[in-house]
Amino acid sequence: MLSTLRISLSLLFALAASLFSSPNVLLIYTDDLGYGDLGCYGHPIIQTPNIDQLAAEGLRLTQHYAPSALCSPSRAALLTGRTPYRTGIQSWIPEDTGIYLHKQELTLAELLREQGYATAIIGKWHLNSDLGNQKEPQPSDNGFDYSYGHNAFQTPTNRNPNNVYRNGKHLGVVEGFTAEIYANESIAWLKQRKAEGEPFFLYLAPAEPHTPLENPDRFNAMYSEYSYGPIVPIPSGGAIPYEKLNANGPGEYYANITTMDHHIGRVLKAIDELGYRDNTLVIFSSDNGPVTSDWINWWETNAYGSTGGYRGRKHGLYEGGLRVPAIIRYPGMVEPGSVSEALSIGMDLFTTILNQTSARVPNDRVLDGVDLSPLFEGKPLSDDRSFFWALPTRWDKDYVYRRGDWKLILNSQHEPVELYNLKEDKLEFFNRISEENNIVSQLMAGFSATWTSIQNDPLRPN
Repeated sequence: MLSTLRISLSLLFALAASLFSSPNVLLIYTDDLGYGDLGCYGHPIIQTPNIDQLAAEGLRLTQHYAPSALCSPSRAALLTGRTPYRTGIQSWIPEDTGIYLHKQELTLAELLREQGYATAIIGKWHLNSDLGNQKEPQPSDNGFDYSYGHNAFQTPTNRNPNNVYRNGKHLGVVEGFTAEIYANESIAWLKQRKAEGEPFFLYLAPAEPHTPLENPDRFNAMYSEYSYGPIVPIPSGGAIPYEKLNANGPGEYYANITTMDHHIGRVLKAIDELGYRDNTLVIFSSDNGPVTSDWINWWETNAYGSTGGYRGRKHGLYEGGLRVPAIIRYPGMVEPGSVSEALSIGMDLFTTILNQTSARVPNDRVLDGVDLSPLFEGKPLSDDRSFFWALPTRWDKDYVYRRGDWKLILNSQHEPVELYNLKEDKLEFFNRISEENNIVSQLMAGFSATWTSIQNDPLRPN
């Protein structure tokens, strides 16, 4: 009996240790994926069985927003918990501009590394203007022990990219498709963590479905009826390929997302096979809304993203450019198959991850996110939240301030130009700025206070 008691106590202590240990974190942040681009968010054609299963096993957010309608600012906000303009990353970062995420910012990777986590970014970085140039802060300067991937976008296409770096070293041409390459690298890194017994933070940032697109034949074949004639890849990173700029239909775009889903599924399967599933917090989202068939740049040709019917697209501050899918799976903590309409934003993921891992939440700077953990138990968040977005746009609609159901859009001179009630008018058809003077005044006061806070932020680069 004594022997049995000892075994039972050992099992109890082992269970307690697993329950109270800090979870591993897998953060998947896709590139240009639209709110309506997944089966679990209503797309009638694109097959995404692995991401759909992730949603079935976790919490699906239906009013989640990217911090910006472009990649670099959203990624800066995701990793720092601070609205992009506080970090100095106001738009996407062109090559050789000397714009980068400054070292005074504290990232998720740095804070989790303090907790003993192994940290890696695999995929897209795009928080400096020259990946591999030590004159600018690199992933290793922002808390990542390991980095493997590209910067702005894959060149010449998703196939055989020539701009991949490992820990700052340029690798030349890497054979394969980016979705597979990054999944392979992720799985190898996860196996290494298992061998070394370390908790991990893996920031997996797929290239998909950002153009330029190219896919394995078997995935293109799945959607051949949606392609008009042969698929001709449109390379980027060189001279403009005028002769290849033809509208070939959405089949290639659909195939690109299914390719991404397949390889994300491989990473999730590896999590299971390595025994990590029950103690791994998995978060999936996108950096901004999609490139729709309303192309405004030549390199966007043959992107056919879906906003789920919302107005606008990437580059703009209407709902279609900002509202993105978000899924959280955390066994034993999140009810499988749950759905929340709570308002949330990318900076919330920073705060949520830190609280779930018991990592330090910085108190020496302004953070713009809240902890989403109450949603895990079906509890509400505060209904008095406000949201701020800023982005230089070609339409001179550069700022948004939202509180509750009301969304105010301002031009580059901070003048209010449009007002929408998103509860009554979720598609932003009816501009009510001329009939709601009191609402406009209230929102303008909130916008001004937020803008002043950003301008006076002691960490904001000059």
